[in-house]
Amino acid sequence: MDIFNVFSIIGTIAFAVSGAIVAMEEEYDILGVYVLGLVTAFGGGVVRNLLIGMPVTTLWSQGYLFKIAIISMTIAFVLPVRWILRWRRSEALFDAIGLAAFAIQGALYATDMGHPLSAVLVAAMLTGIGGGIIRDVLAGRKPLVLKDEIYAVWAMLAGLAIGLGWFETTVELLVLFVIVIVFRMLSVYYKWKLPRRSLRGAFAASERVPVNGQNYKQKDV
Repeated sequence: MDIFNVFSIIGTIAFAVSGAIVAMEEEYDILGVYVLGLVTAFGGGVVRNLLIGMPVTTLWSQGYLFKIAIISMTIAFVLPVRWILRWRRSEALFDAIGLAAFAIQGALYATDMGHPLSAVLVAAMLTGIGGGIIRDVLAGRKPLVLKDEIYAVWAMLAGLAIGLGWFETTVELLVLFVIVIVFRMLSVYYKWKLPRRSLRGAFAASERVPVNGQNYKQKDV
C-alpha cells in the first residue's frame, strides 16, 4: 500500500465520520447516517468521474474504502457524545488531510487522461469538496465549503500545481500534500476568508416602499 492510499484512507474516515455526525445533528436515523456518510466520502469522486469521462463503475473497485467508511460510521454512531465532541475539536486536521489527498488524487486522474488545465482544476476541486457540498444540500444546510474559511481554493491550487507540471514525482507530491494541509490549517486558525458581498439587506430594503412618508408596507411581488 503506497502512501497516498494511506492518505485516502484517512480522508475517507474523516469525511465519512463528518457526514455521519451531520446526520446525527439533523436527527436522521441510522440509514440516514450511512447514506450521508457515504455521500460525503465518495460523492466528490463520483461527480469528478462523470465530468472527466472516467467510468463511474470504477468506484466499486474501492471496496476496501467502502468497508472502512462503514466501520467508521458505525463507530461514530455508537460513540459516547463526549468522544464525538473530542473528535470535532480535531476534525479540521483530518478534514485537511482528506482535502489534500482527494484534491491531488483528482488532479492526477485528470492529467493521466490528458485533459486540459481547466479540467484538472475542476477535478481537483470536486474531488476535494464535492462530497461536502452534497452532504450539506441533503442535510438542508448552506454548503459550508463555499462560505466558511478558505477551503476550495486550496484544492484548486493543488490542481493548478499538478496541471502545470510543478509537482510530478512522489516526493514532490508529498511536499504538495503537506503544503495544502498547512495552508488549510492556517486558514482555519486565522479565519482567512475570500472577499464577499452581501445583498440581503439591500434586497430587503428594496421590497419595502414608503407610504405617506412615514409608514412602510411590504411591496407586492
